Order: sequence, then structure tokens, then C-alpha cells
Amino acid sequence: MTSQVRTRRKFVCAAVAGILAAGSPVAFGTSSAYAADTTTSTNAVIIWDRNAQTAIWDVASQQPQVQARSFAMVHGAVYDAVNAIAGKPYQPYLSAPSTNGRESVDAAVGTAAFQVLSYLFPAQQSRLQTQYDDWLATISPGSAKRSGITVGSQTAAAMISARQNDGAFANVSWPVGTQPGQWRPTPPTFANDGAWVAYLKPFLIPSVSMFRTTGPVALTSDQYARDFKEVKAIGAANSTIRTQDQTEAAIWWHDRHLGEWEIKRQLATTQQLSALRTARMFAMVDLAEADATAACYNEKAAWMFWRPVTAIQQADTDGNAATDADTAWMPLLVTPPHPDFMSGHTCFTAASMSALKYFFGRDDIPFSAYSEQSGTTRHFSSFTGAIDEVIEARIWGGIHTRTADVEGAKIGAQVTDYMIANYFRPRR
Repeated sequence: MTSQVRTRRKFVCAAVAGILAAGSPVAFGTSSAYAADTTTSTNAVIIWDRNAQTAIWDVASQQPQVQARSFAMVHGAVYDAVNAIAGKPYQPYLSAPSTNGRESVDAAVGTAAFQVLSYLFPAQQSRLQTQYDDWLATISPGSAKRSGITVGSQTAAAMISARQNDGAFANVSWPVGTQPGQWRPTPPTFANDGAWVAYLKPFLIPSVSMFRTTGPVALTSDQYARDFKEVKAIGAANSTIRTQDQTEAAIWWHDRHLGEWEIKRQLATTQQLSALRTARMFAMVDLAEADATAACYNEKAAWMFWRPVTAIQQADTDGNAATDADTAWMPLLVTPPHPDFMSGHTCFTAASMSALKYFFGRDDIPFSAYSEQSGTTRHFSSFTGAIDEVIEARIWGGIHTRTADVEGAKIGAQVTDYMIANYFRPRR
């Protein structure tokens, strides 16, 4: 895939040079200063998606596997509200309140999003209430506004009810292994986090284990040796073969402020989507992402496979004569606190990009997004091109093997295929 990169050189050259010189992994902070995504919009769904991002990331700093559930809840409720007011031209997700078509879409969208966000983030209640009150103040008073609020309240209540006791934030941890191939916490953080996602109640698919694979390749196999050598060479913090563009791509895809948010809003704007089409597109993307993430985490729990940094540092224990240990090896990126097989990010991205491809009925729509962590804007000419790059980027970052990435992308696509066959379909 060809991805042109327009680099904003504010600090990235110095940062990349420092990474390579120091031979240390990249650590990531939080920032909301993403200037490329500040265009104004009158589309309520886009506006409240930005408001959701503020609550989910800018304030709560939820990690991607947690963000997925939060965005899915917001946009499932928003979609049901807008779809109901439009006369239910598409299958409702959870609910279809009675409407006459004269309800205020802006009031419904704001109310649905606000009430779900208030449920998710009670500590932000005061800030969210002010934001919601300011939003309602822009809507003309009258029956349309009042009935729009009612519709949004109903779809938010349905979503909140549906997600009660869904397994979120359960007190579970990844089992820590000691044998070759088994996952254990990785340097420099040695953290163990996110295991509850593996058991989260899905939004769309019948079970998070429905796409169970045969697992990672055997430690003694030729494929394992190929995966090992590739990530060892190009994913090292001090790699001599990784290009600057590959380094920037690895950091871009690892930014916890996900480019997918900006891409989603950008496409809704450039493709001039109505509120209804935007609501449907956002719901399809976000719910597919959430289920793909949970399905991949369930795979992680099933196989508990070690990360490249462990595999390379302890290669003398794997029984494969074609692998050589390097006890000082470290990846470019900080390894996330969960197992390698399979890649949650390729699951997530494959689900979102395949959903976008289906929604628009074509693959060749250009889009881009900026990352402050890499200091670059990456441009893509197709949805499959983005999937292709994220598969490579996780290897370039030294945190996943190719097999983990490729198999993850397959699950993401399978989740989207299930969604297409069973949800959000036209009714007329």
C-alpha cells in the first residue's frame, strides 16, 4: 500500500533521532491539542462524537480497548434516536421509540450522548451537564425540542440497561506464565491490565469466542523463526534497517489518541453525510470495533502467547535452533500490558476499515489523520491500505509478530461481516 506522509516537523525529527540514539522504547503521554481535527460542523452527530472524545479520552484517558466500549454505547444510542425520528429506515440497534418525524434531531442526539456519557463518567457530571445545557440553549424551544429530548432519553436508557453487568472493569488479570511461549509482564512497565475485555458481553456477535483460531504457530516451526527474525531486526529500538517513515508510522499507529476518531469525522464531513447517515456510519464502525477488540482479547486469553521482547530475550529456551537470544533487546514502542496473539489494534482497524468500505460501497476514498505523538499526518488512498499499514506498523514498533497482526485483521473483518449480515440493514 502507498501511504504518503505530510510531516509536521515540530519535534518528530528530534524525537525519532533520540529514540534511535538512546535505544529506548517510546513512552506516550496524553494531549488534546490535535489541530487537524478542529473544523466546525453543524452535524450534531459529529459534534457529540467530539464531545464524547473529550469525556472518554481527554478527561478520562481511557485506553483503546476501554474506549471501544464507551464509543459504542454512545453511538448505538445516538443511532437509534436519529433512526427513529427518520421513520426507522434502517433496523434499530436496540430500540425504536415512537415518533412522528417532527422531533428535533439535535435535541435527541445531544440527549442520547449526554445521558450515556453521564452514566459512563459520573465524576464528569458537572462538566457534562454544562456542556449539555449549552447545547440545548442553541435549540429553539417548543414541542420539537421537548419530544427530541424524550426520544434521546429513551434510546440512552435502552443502551444503559443493555450494558448492565456486561463484564466491564471486572477484577481479572492475565495469568502469568513461566514456560517458553507463555506471556509474562514486559519491561519497562511490567504491567498486567485489560484482561476483563476478553470476557466483555459483545454488542453484535453472539459470543466473543465465535471466531476462535488454532492459535499461534509452534515455537519450533519455520514460521515462528521467520516472525521472530523479522520483528527482532526491524522492531528493535535501535534497528538499523527501519526507515524514518516506518518509525513514524509505528508511532502514529500507537498513539493512544486514535487516528480513527478523526478519520470517522473527516469522512462524514468530506462525503457530506446527513445526520442519519453519519449516525449509522458511526454506530457501524464503533460497535464493530468494540466487538472485534473483545474477540481478539478473548483470543489473547485463550493462547496467552509471549510478546516479542520476551521471546527475543529468552530465545535460548524456545527449542528453535533458528532463533538467537538477545537479553538486551528492546522494542521501539512500549509493549502493551497483555499477550501478543493476537493484535488488538489490527482487529480494531480491520473492523473499522471494512465497515467503512461496506458503508460507502467503495474502497478508494482518501482520508488522513494527524498524530501529535509522531508529529505526522498520514494519508491513505483506501480503507484496505490502512489495514495493510497497521499490520506492518505493529511489527515496525517491535510489539507484535506478523502472525499476530495478520490473524487479528482476519477477526476484525469477520466481525464486520457478521454485523453487515445482521445489523443496521435498510428496511425499505
